[in-house]
Amino acid sequence: MKLVDTVVRSFKVAKIFRENSDRINSIDFSTAGDVLISCSEDDQMLFMIVKRKYGVDLIHFTHAKNTAIHSSTKIDDTIRYLSLHDNKYIRYFPGHTKKVVSLCLSPIEDTFLSGSADKSLRLWDLRSPNCHGVMNVSGRPVAAYDPEGLIFAAGVNSESIKLYDLRSFDKGPFTNFKLSQEKECDWTGLKFSRDGKTILISTNGGVIRLIDAFHGTPLQTFTGHLNNKGIPIEASFSPDSQFVFSGSTDGKIHVWNADTGNKVCVLNGDHPAPVQCVQFNPKYMMLASACTNMAFWLPTVEDMA
Repeated sequence: MKLVDTVVRSFKVAKIFRENSDRINSIDFSTAGDVLISCSEDDQMLFMIVKRKYGVDLIHFTHAKNTAIHSSTKIDDTIRYLSLHDNKYIRYFPGHTKKVVSLCLSPIEDTFLSGSADKSLRLWDLRSPNCHGVMNVSGRPVAAYDPEGLIFAAGVNSESIKLYDLRSFDKGPFTNFKLSQEKECDWTGLKFSRDGKTILISTNGGVIRLIDAFHGTPLQTFTGHLNNKGIPIEASFSPDSQFVFSGSTDGKIHVWNADTGNKVCVLNGDHPAPVQCVQFNPKYMMLASACTNMAFWLPTVEDMA
């Protein structure tokens, strides 16, 4: 099935999980698309209790399906490497002195980036507890790898995006895109499209931005979703980069055409609380959204094209 407007509009909630008692703040599909992991304010992972003394905030699968990395909300700001098989920690990554606000894994190798409210970006390797590189920036950073894992983007101060070559990141960025500074919100996430041509900028306000990844040119501004609580609402691409999905504090899912910027539809899954997380499955025709509940969406019509 091809993902086109009529198919997107037909998405309905197929399954709801109500295991969490508090807000789900991060979700991630495995590369194969057959497993999803989530973490929430009540310190739970989906179907799995995490050691409560650490708390859990941002979470990502590693390239091995049975392991994940996550940031912490209690005791300290150490990043932790967890075996999901036996719920034991494999390694700890200390260094940040304030809350980790960005966490992303390389698409090609076992390295990852973390950004913190301590105004630093750190580069890590899963095989070593020692940080491989530190970049001090002028404000709260968000970061993302490009799809080939050769460069990464750092969004700083909600106004500039710096591109680094991973082989020579210590020499500084090779490109710096200056954008108009956000007046009423902050950047809370970056994502490259799968073709590497665009970068999606999420915020804690009612605006999502799309820019050209090569020149920094603003392409689209997506609005119309509600964010009246100042929370970081995730925006995500469909796997073909043609659609952008976002949650909303009114519990609905908003969908735009990435090329035209036009709103395609608003999906109502009866979420009882603000939807902070939305991701499309990388392999299957499935959408996941989360507030305190987790909802899986499937299309209800066949592609007529």
